[in-house]
Amino acid sequence: MMRICRPGAFALFSLLLACGTTAAQQQAASDQAAVWSVIEDQWERNERGDTNWIDELLSADFVGWPRQSPAPQTKSSVRMWDAFSSKQTETLEHELFPLSIVVHGDMAIAHYLYTNATRDKKGEVKVSNGRYTDVLVRDEGVWKFISWHGGDDSGDD
Repeated sequence: MMRICRPGAFALFSLLLACGTTAAQQQAASDQAAVWSVIEDQWERNERGDTNWIDELLSADFVGWPRQSPAPQTKSSVRMWDAFSSKQTETLEHELFPLSIVVHGDMAIAHYLYTNATRDKKGEVKVSNGRYTDVLVRDEGVWKFISWHGGDDSGDD
């Protein structure tokens, strides 16, 4: 009787392990997709001129460091510089190129490249390429930025 049960128990254990891995993989893929959706949403809303993204997508304790800034910026600093920038330039198009997203519990790190086209007050169009590393946290079930670092790679900030 023992010989018959062991192969059955092993098969059942293997099936449960496989199902658990599949569920974990599905959750990781779901979290990665949700994180990427927030990143895309931030870029799209910024392009449309929707300034509400700052209050809705940045965590209360956000601190990020864009390349063009001499020091890290808080949420209020992002709000101020976003308002200033929107008076100077208009975003025409952007394209994002995801490289990797790692989700670890309620924290996620996303690395990606971008191409961005803007028009300044003079009507001149500038296309820039750059990179970002975004750090997001799950806050009451919603992914929000807690930090980022990156920007234009041309050095012409």
